Amino acid sequence: MIILPARKKARVKSDAVQICLEQVHIMTANIIEEPAYRERTFIFRDRFHAGTLLAEKLRKYASNVNVILLAVPAGGVPVGYAVAKELGVSMDVIVVRKVQIPWSTEAGFGALTWDGEKILNEALIRHLGLTKELIEESISKTRRIIHERLRRFRGDKPMPNFGDKVTILVDDGLASGFTMLAAARTVRRRKPEKIVVAVPTASIGAIELLKPEVEEIVCLNIRSGPIFAVADAYKNWHDLTDEEVTEILERTEKFHALH
Repeated sequence: MIILPARKKARVKSDAVQICLEQVHIMTANIIEEPAYRERTFIFRDRFHAGTLLAEKLRKYASNVNVILLAVPAGGVPVGYAVAKELGVSMDVIVVRKVQIPWSTEAGFGALTWDGEKILNEALIRHLGLTKELIEESISKTRRIIHERLRRFRGDKPMPNFGDKVTILVDDGLASGFTMLAAARTVRRRKPEKIVVAVPTASIGAIELLKPEVEEIVCLNIRSGPIFAVADAYKNWHDLTDEEVTEILERTEKFHALH
């Protein structure tokens, strides 16, 4: 399968999308989907609409003080905002970033988290023939982006405590799934009661990647086939700016203050 993380046609061959899983938290996630959306494209008006629909599959977590929702910026923030608003649960951001292939800003060969969790797709690295120097250069660039996003989106706020909480990880979609895998593993170290991955759309490969790592995956639109792009689930799609993300986070704080 060719992974297209956005409508720009960055191509990654499926035979390279393999990983060596180390220290895996062994389990098989409960998968919740919307069968009517299976294999379809252009379902959601935008990310807010997708979040509203996603919340319907998460109703059992509504108004639960033991639930925290963590959105992955940038695209996961409007989805997470809509879900958190519908469910009446607290929302924060978890800063995770794919490590980009040097010649393609749309595709990645791994992911980093704000606290140093690093996952690399070794098979893809070998397939692409990436040198040690190119890998380190891409990782350093990703770290700089993460530090800047932490400054912009969190400021001096400490990360919330997810220990013994049901932690819902939200993004606007999963292409390879590596960014969400990194997020899940860093949250797992903090011993949550349960990890739920909630996304509007995902490739079947990403679902399979995450199944051994989390308790539940809620995905409205699962797609297989030779080509996958997260953006193809949306009628209106654009890359969010940091300013847009900040504005949504400010709305989130106001909403929580009123409720």
